[in-house]
Amino acid sequence: MEQSINPIEECDATCMGSEAELNQIKEGLINDQAASQVADWFKAFSDPTRVKLIDALLQRELCVHDLTVLLGMGQSAVSHQLRYLRNLRIVKRRKEGKTVFYSLDDTHIEQIFVQTLQHTQHG
Repeated sequence: MEQSINPIEECDATCMGSEAELNQIKEGLINDQAASQVADWFKAFSDPTRVKLIDALLQRELCVHDLTVLLGMGQSAVSHQLRYLRNLRIVKRRKEGKTVFYSLDDTHIEQIFVQTLQHTQHG
């Protein structure tokens, strides 16, 4: 005789938070728009090329040409990824004549990137 599998997991009554506690947590949950923005931000870090661009810009401000040389990629591919990162305010650009230089938008990006890298290299 087969046992039916209940798709809904049930908790012991002892693990349930009180309604007041759960309401307090619910009130403090991130709103849908902010959750979407955070998810988009993490998507930016899901692409190895973008991770390499961020890592290079962690070292110093670089022009598009230098980034193409470092990554061994074409200018249009690098520019496309930089535009994606710029739209998310992860990198910023500065023009000097016809040359466009890119750098990380702020120190928060550096901190998050370095901490994530350290976590992946941790034991």
